[in-house]
Amino acid sequence: MRILVLSWEFPPRIVGGIARHVGELYPEVVKLGYGVDLVTIRTDDLPAQEVVEGINVYRVTVAENERFFDWVTAMNDAMIVFGRGFLAGRTDVCLIHAHDWLVGDAAIALKQEFQLPLVATIHATEYGRHNGIHTETHAYIAAKEQALVNEAWRIIVCSQYMRHELECALNVSWQKMDVIFNGIRSEKKQHSSQFDRRAFRRRFAPDDQKIVYYVGRLTYEKGISVLIDAAPRVLEMMQGKVKFVIIGGGHHEHLKQQAWNVGLSEACEFTGFMPDEDLDRFQTIADCAVFPSLYEPFGIVVLESFAAKVPVVVSNAGGLSEVVTHEKTGIVTYANVASSLAWGILEVLQHPEYAKTLVENAYADLPKRFNWSELAKQTVAVFERVVRERSPEMDA
Repeated sequence: MRILVLSWEFPPRIVGGIARHVGELYPEVVKLGYGVDLVTIRTDDLPAQEVVEGINVYRVTVAENERFFDWVTAMNDAMIVFGRGFLAGRTDVCLIHAHDWLVGDAAIALKQEFQLPLVATIHATEYGRHNGIHTETHAYIAAKEQALVNEAWRIIVCSQYMRHELECALNVSWQKMDVIFNGIRSEKKQHSSQFDRRAFRRRFAPDDQKIVYYVGRLTYEKGISVLIDAAPRVLEMMQGKVKFVIIGGGHHEHLKQQAWNVGLSEACEFTGFMPDEDLDRFQTIADCAVFPSLYEPFGIVVLESFAAKVPVVVSNAGGLSEVVTHEKTGIVTYANVASSLAWGILEVLQHPEYAKTLVENAYADLPKRFNWSELAKQTVAVFERVVRERSPEMDA
């Protein structure tokens, strides 16, 4: 069985969580004996075609365009052109697997032209990101999502929360969806001490300060403003011996202004994007990871913190409470409640032995629930089900 995969991001081009998901799932699918042909975007000096961990990667060129939706249309057009040439005369490709609405037009067009079944993985919805559909832009994206889920034979989501969300927001039948968690290659996280830990740590905080950090996109739904509002209480209870480090790219001037307004000008640092090598090292010297999302379908960054052996505090938004077991593998707080978030951070910082237990439990949970080899088996089972269910129609 061969699978044609469409994804607008694939490592080293990383925009969000899709790249990590796609980059780590399909090598495990290949190990199970399946052929994977993946179509994505060509950027910089990346080759148009190469084999990455057994995946045949094909990159299409899309001209830069300041109008995002026009760029998405051009990307889908390029994927359709490539797909037509790739699929013409072939009988070994059994289905198309599309990741999110951005590649939906290409997936639907190729499905219809070549009569191939379509599986869609929906990583998030526009309704969920904005707590409703409020603008023409929201409505446009929601319509693309609706078209993709309507055309898909089956839909994969990353949490029970997302299963409920698609049922409500996109009217998807409960029986049409399969819940398969995201995973992580925990062995990729560095636990080595082969660097000057003290010197590296002093780049961010004095020796007597605890380091609390957030890493991810600096967007509204990630709840960074809640962390900033919680920080003064944490500082008060810790006699000011805490440094808050915000890691990630994106517009942050309003967050810097908020930090200034609540008196965090010296206690909060915005690093911008941090390379993976530095991030791996940073996590070995940090004391607490905080993910205070207002909306979060799953939260791969939480797994990365588990793997890096950093105690985790999260909100109960979306799928986070499915990933983190409260008071066993981390602390779960109330979303958008700064006092609750402050309490969770203090539970970690003020009780180091308890925090150590959380870390040990979380690390032990990774191979049990978030192992890509097992998650790949669940994904392949969906593929095989689709092919099996569709075969009578193929023969008709």
